[in-house]
Amino acid sequence: MNGSSDQKDVGELVHVSVDSVVIEGNLSVPGGAEGTVLFAHGAGSSRHSPRNNFVAQELREGGLATLLIDLLTPREKEVDRRTRRIRFDIDRLAERVVGATDWLLEQSETEDLNIGIFGLSTGAAAALIAAAERPDVIRTVVSRGGRVDMAEHILDKVEASALFIVGGMDVQVLDLNRQALAQLETEKQLEVIPGAGHLFEEPGALDEVARLAREWFQRHLQA
Repeated sequence: MNGSSDQKDVGELVHVSVDSVVIEGNLSVPGGAEGTVLFAHGAGSSRHSPRNNFVAQELREGGLATLLIDLLTPREKEVDRRTRRIRFDIDRLAERVVGATDWLLEQSETEDLNIGIFGLSTGAAAALIAAAERPDVIRTVVSRGGRVDMAEHILDKVEASALFIVGGMDVQVLDLNRQALAQLETEKQLEVIPGAGHLFEEPGALDEVARLAREWFQRHLQA
């Protein structure tokens, strides 16, 4: 990452109701957008993450709408900070991703746009589960350093195309991604960024993540 994302374009604050809770997000729809990318953050992150906003800005510059959303409520975040348990409640996270996907289909700005999900850490597992539950809606999933192994039980049911991006130095996660990729029966690809760790903090690493994600989403979401 050569600089911070354009914070003036974080988008409109939105509130998404999922069952009995309301979660917050930022929706940005550039003119002429042909697809929407929903960011499924790991529970230890948020829609305010500079790294996530950097990638989101790159996607918007590529003609894609973005919805960066917090999968946990403020109270759940506080509990998770103390216990570190909720971030591994993949079913809860997946339920929120499905709810946010359904919400996008109800908004006039995004109802006609193809949907993809950018999943990070445990959010990547939630993204794959959501894709299995909404096969007619979610076209593709991109995982960045994702714990995709935590969706192992549904990988053979995923119909959406999938791109896994992993740092070459993130050895354990790379091994888990390779095992998960082998179980997918759809269009799939693994991209390893040499010299990058789990957070892609090394010079140029996040730029490469953004480029790969942008090209993949453009190919699979735009008409």
